[in-house]
Amino acid sequence: MKRIALLLLILPLLFAVTGCSKGKPDSLAAIKKAGKIVIGTSADFPPYEFHIQDNGADRIVGFDIAVGEEVAKDLGVKLEIKDMKFDGLLAALASGNVDIILSGMTPTDERKKAVDFSDIYYRAEQGVIVRAADKDKFTTVESLKKAMIGVQKGSIQVGIAKKQIKGIADAAQNSDEVKELGKLSDLVLELKSKKIDAIVVETEVSKAYVAANPDLFVAPFVFPDSDGGAAIAVKKDNAALLEAVNKTLARLTAANAMPGFVTDAKALMEKL
Repeated sequence: MKRIALLLLILPLLFAVTGCSKGKPDSLAAIKKAGKIVIGTSADFPPYEFHIQDNGADRIVGFDIAVGEEVAKDLGVKLEIKDMKFDGLLAALASGNVDIILSGMTPTDERKKAVDFSDIYYRAEQGVIVRAADKDKFTTVESLKKAMIGVQKGSIQVGIAKKQIKGIADAAQNSDEVKELGKLSDLVLELKSKKIDAIVVETEVSKAYVAANPDLFVAPFVFPDSDGGAAIAVKKDNAALLEAVNKTLARLTAANAMPGFVTDAKALMEKL
């Protein structure tokens, strides 16, 4: 009887261990059960994602958001958007605060250690914003060697500023001539107030900010995106969700939908 009683106590533990050994369930099932997919983004990056006032209400729009809406539609769920600083997105994904990251994120080797990435859905170049008054001063990469450069913290532009402009071999090394802030909009304010001399940012984004700020100027040179463009980040070991995301991207690519999303986003930028 004691052995039977002991066996009855042990069996639930054995079942629990067996269940755990199979790993955590893919988050796709949880998303469908909840009826919504939560995307993490940093909505100060037009035309990818940005805020507008629509009939007195604040909305986050952009071509990343359009992609997110298509992912949600294919999954048969609603879309929820969480706006945060760019350098907090990976932590939010790891903690389960968001289901995917849609924020013009480049799938670098370093990021791939922490998350999985979808197929590339957009390719771009990196540019530089300067004050219009300095447009004749900063005309080449070499002209920025001694300038104070602003970059969004956690972005690939950190590496561009340090390696390609400042000649620093290790992007993790601190530089007194590279200022990192969490929000791109804050960097624009720093540039306008002459606390920094230039901002390294994706070219379409640079054009968006300059269009809204006549006192700024897009420098006449670019940095190719050697890391491969933008992709959607998914928490590791979520093969079913990643497959579903890639299926949506494949459908949109086949329909040549991305250029239209970009055009629509640029039209919405008039409401900035």
